[in-house]
Amino acid sequence: MSAWPLPDFEQKICPPEQLAERLATLPRPLVFTNGCFDILHRGHVTYLAQARATGAALVLALNTDASVRRQGKGDDRPINPLGNRAAVAAALASVDLVTWFDDDTPAALIELVKPDILIKGGDWPVDKIVGATETLARGGKVYSIPFLHQTSTTQTLAKIRAAEADK
Repeated sequence: MSAWPLPDFEQKICPPEQLAERLATLPRPLVFTNGCFDILHRGHVTYLAQARATGAALVLALNTDASVRRQGKGDDRPINPLGNRAAVAAALASVDLVTWFDDDTPAALIELVKPDILIKGGDWPVDKIVGATETLARGGKVYSIPFLHQTSTTQTLAKIRAAEADK
């Protein structure tokens, strides 16, 4: 019996060194966002769908595992390693391409992508979004999307840990 083929969404996962080539195939306006996206929840998928709706294609850049650890989210974060986070995000219809960055910020990646639209979640004021100044200087747009659902991976993990402590 032959092996099952990989799902199509796996083709959306793009190593940073192949990004320039893959970007040329995406329609414009191109939207860029980034984050950890460790344990995907309703807030994440709502935000990504809203971000994608602002343009013709969405590039999602994930923090590498080491980059997540440097953010001080906890010694055991990320819960899901980069490969798993990338696959789950790539499976979303709203995400056209998934890549990653190991730096503390995605500044270098944003300069490579040169998005038409740069978006972060509502906890980021536009003037604090990494890459905003450069994107605006190129004539692009920068948005901070308000959260519709007050949920987070940190809150989810706290609930799980509290339940485990009560056992």
